[in-house]
Amino acid sequence: MTAVSPIHPSAIVDPAAQLHPTVSVGPYAVIGPQVCIGAHTQVGAHCVIEGITTIGESNVIHSHAALGGVPQDKKYAGEPTRLEIGDRNTIREFCTFNTGTAQDGGVTRVGDDNWIMAYVHIAHDCQVGNQTILANNATLAGHVHVADWAIIGGLSGVHQFTKVGAHVMAGFASHISQDVPPFCMVEGHPLAVRGLNLEGLRRRGFSAERLAVIKQAYRLLYRSGLTLQAAVEALDNLQGSCEAEAQADVQLMLDFLQQSKRGIVR
Repeated sequence: MTAVSPIHPSAIVDPAAQLHPTVSVGPYAVIGPQVCIGAHTQVGAHCVIEGITTIGESNVIHSHAALGGVPQDKKYAGEPTRLEIGDRNTIREFCTFNTGTAQDGGVTRVGDDNWIMAYVHIAHDCQVGNQTILANNATLAGHVHVADWAIIGGLSGVHQFTKVGAHVMAGFASHISQDVPPFCMVEGHPLAVRGLNLEGLRRRGFSAERLAVIKQAYRLLYRSGLTLQAAVEALDNLQGSCEAEAQADVQLMLDFLQQSKRGIVR
């Protein structure tokens, strides 16, 4: 019995591309010469994967995705920048991910186990962590950072250079133009903090003790009337009085606040 090739005969795969033998490629897909794809990844029909693009193992890329295209940045002058995608991601139809620019680190990066729905755009130099959900038509402008476990609602837009913290949930059609601290739930245009993403944290196994400390941190930042600097000092004191896991949660918040450049939504 003749073995069936996992690459459809109508697909165009450059001979220089590096595909693991278990990679499947659907009809009419196009894969460029500088593309490297790991084991068990599935590339759907009509996908275009180009540029210096590395894709890990066990990803499912649905039809018509366009990955590794040049940045939509007028400063881009053909520099050899990259797109890196990790393992076990689901990338639905008509998504577009661009490579990085020389003005940043030169790489757009998507981590592991992300659920990326149809028509999502991830622009140049974005850094997307692990276990995120980007709902339909979510759009990340250039240089955006999205941390682990964050959820970006459908039709939401994230302004360039904005950071979205870990475990954040942004509601439908949110206009995200300032940094969103970890654990928060935000929504709207203008964007507003609506509370904590407590249900998401419970689903991820956060104990009652950890949630209690996160609630304290949230109150200090958003309900105490303190200035941002005073709230940071209060959070530092809170961090010193917690058990180890809760200390890490408060430290995550502190690190985010100290690294914020656009200012936080408040």
